Amino acid sequence: MTVFKIKSNLTPNNQSSKLLRSTLLLFAASSLFACGQSSTSASDASSVPTEKSAAITANVAESQATPASVLSTPVSNPELLKNVSAAVYKDVNCGCCKDWISHAEDNGLDATAHDVADVALFKDRYSVPTEMRSCHTAVTTDGYVFEGHVPAKYMAQFLANPPVQAIGLAVPGMPVGSPGMEYQNKFAPYQVMQINKDGTTQVYADIDSPQQQL
Repeated sequence: MTVFKIKSNLTPNNQSSKLLRSTLLLFAASSLFACGQSSTSASDASSVPTEKSAAITANVAESQATPASVLSTPVSNPELLKNVSAAVYKDVNCGCCKDWISHAEDNGLDATAHDVADVALFKDRYSVPTEMRSCHTAVTTDGYVFEGHVPAKYMAQFLANPPVQAIGLAVPGMPVGSPGMEYQNKFAPYQVMQINKDGTTQVYADIDSPQQQL
């Protein structure tokens, strides 16, 4: 069971901040449960979501939540991933995986979901580094890998001009506000990472606002 440890310097008069943090922590726990891989061995270091995923989500409660007033209405473009097909490997109980698939399909992706007993097997098969892992793995028909909650915008950008050294993109963990991880218009900045053939990774895009995902 994942235990969240959040440092706090709240004063008795800061009740609204305390309520926000408590609500987001509850969401973090429920998200990790919903996206958990119950059939993956607890001793398997490659199982997801990882403790790093929990830490990323918990950080939102600490200081990174963006208020709803700055967010825009999500926009989809059915032409963005038109003619792109992908298999998506996920746990049967993962709700945020289903929401990401809906996001990708709204942007034109022809997605085929596969509920598997152990998603780590597919991450191993497609050479997703342990530190880059999330709750689902999408693999296009031409062999490119998109791990986790990668925005359709960056999938399309990558596929239009794939770097010669790359096998795909990843969004490690489950950042709040990324596609499929929407919650009460909250947002935590995150990075889209490029996975290279030699196992190295590099920053592909810094996502500092919800608008950058559109």
